Amino acid sequence: MAAAGLVGMAIAAGGTLARAPENIVETAVAAGQFKTLTAAINAAGLTKTLEGPGPFTVFAPTDAAFAKLPAGTVDNLLKPENKAQLVAILTYHVVPGAVMAADVVKLMEAKTVNGKTVAVHATGSSVMVNNARVTGTDIPASNGVIHVIDSVLCRRPTDPAHQ
Repeated sequence: MAAAGLVGMAIAAGGTLARAPENIVETAVAAGQFKTLTAAINAAGLTKTLEGPGPFTVFAPTDAAFAKLPAGTVDNLLKPENKAQLVAILTYHVVPGAVMAADVVKLMEAKTVNGKTVAVHATGSSVMVNNARVTGTDIPASNGVIHVIDSVLCRRPTDPAHQ
């Protein structure tokens, strides 16, 4: 009851109660456009990691980005026997540290947590990560930041690990 009274007084006084920022996974779930990504994170066993202290920068493909993949690709990747491949794909979307958009545009490439690099190309107000367009930036989380992309990242053909 006392807590309710304090909330009421804060609101009556024109104050706001700041909610603690959510972690990367909670932020992605709350956004509503990353259902496939969060399902993949869970299937890959990466939930605890991305709920951890970080900081992380996640280039997050939307549900529409996953829908661009050939039919059956997502279902196949979510199978337990394909967990290693799923982990490799997902960790290719994560860069260590909290890299805000103002810093992303200054990069030519970024090393992901799976050890491979993504190409970054900025032209005017457009930013590309490999062949994915960045459509939303600087979504804050308690343990990093999310940048929205319109395609699922695949390794660059020039990446030696791709050959």
